[in-house]
Amino acid sequence: MANNVKLLQGNEACALGAIHAGVRFYAGYPITPSTEIAEIMAEELPKYGGKFIQMEDELASMAAVIGASLTGEKALTATSGPGFSLKQENIGYAAMAEVPCVIVNVQRGGPSTGLPTSPAQGEIYQSKYGSHGDRGAIVLTPSSVPECFRLAARAVNLAEKYMTPVILLTDEIVGHMREAIDLDEARKAEVWDRKKPDCKPEDYVPYQPDENGVPILAPFGTGYRYHVTGLTHNKTGFSTMVPSEVEEVNWRLVNKVEQNADDIVEWEEVYTDDAETLILAYGGAARAAREAVEELRAQGEKVGMFRPISIWPFPERALKSLLPKVNTILVTEMNAGQLAQEVERIAGGETKVQGLFVIDGEIMTPEEIIEAWQGVAK
Repeated sequence: MANNVKLLQGNEACALGAIHAGVRFYAGYPITPSTEIAEIMAEELPKYGGKFIQMEDELASMAAVIGASLTGEKALTATSGPGFSLKQENIGYAAMAEVPCVIVNVQRGGPSTGLPTSPAQGEIYQSKYGSHGDRGAIVLTPSSVPECFRLAARAVNLAEKYMTPVILLTDEIVGHMREAIDLDEARKAEVWDRKKPDCKPEDYVPYQPDENGVPILAPFGTGYRYHVTGLTHNKTGFSTMVPSEVEEVNWRLVNKVEQNADDIVEWEEVYTDDAETLILAYGGAARAAREAVEELRAQGEKVGMFRPISIWPFPERALKSLLPKVNTILVTEMNAGQLAQEVERIAGGETKVQGLFVIDGEIMTPEEIIEAWQGVAK
């Protein structure tokens, strides 16, 4: 019988999941509705020999996380809304320099200051395209408190495995709700550490990729000297404008994620075996969608649910496999229709795609979803 069950907020579980995965450095700036993550980190990290620092702003927070990661520490920051926007330049730096780190974005209403205490899901595209240039993006989105723990740990693992920034995209609903979580069970989650070079320092080539297109960067201070820059670089780490070298590194930044998508993508299917219509939802909105599907099933309707857990890369192959069976996909999200555009691209006209888009600052309800489904499925 479980004896370590706790009632936790999603934000609290997120912090504990990251610590379980080995995060020992946190730099951030308080911002609603993510502040509890910083509070837990400030309290817990010293118990593990870790460091917490409140920086002067969001730009500096992201820079500090990159610096800590270069020393070999697993590092995390958390933010929301305007803070996520301010972090984008340094997220791009981490992507180009191939520095692993995790950014938690607890989404709230926007644009600008918007609705600091209200739920939204408006950073779907910003999480992939917010920083300039081309790169692969890994973005995970939980819909429960236990999943906040698990996906926080998985985000750390993926960052270390693919040497890239990873975004955990939650929302105010999931961040502030409370659920029971068995911490003993949760702490069975896998922990992945980045590779270390096994060659002599004089033979070390920092950006020489492995078989998955991932470099092995030695922690600073371990005897391996190399150059780190946000400029396009060659395998030595020094900047280059040689077209072949530029093309090589730029495609590698994309392909080390896209070509390993099968290892990264994650999704959930509910009642899809005989579904004729599909409700697609993620994050906090998926909770209402699941209830709506259960109610419709009780009424005899053949409706299923598809929940992307990794938003980027999107579980495209899994969704495509369902298209021949379903005539309509209802995409429910708390924005003006961001992920629906991706679903429409994947459907390619084969299946009708409709949307329920809620941007009033309120939590999406099962009743709203049922009403929208009745309008498009009948």
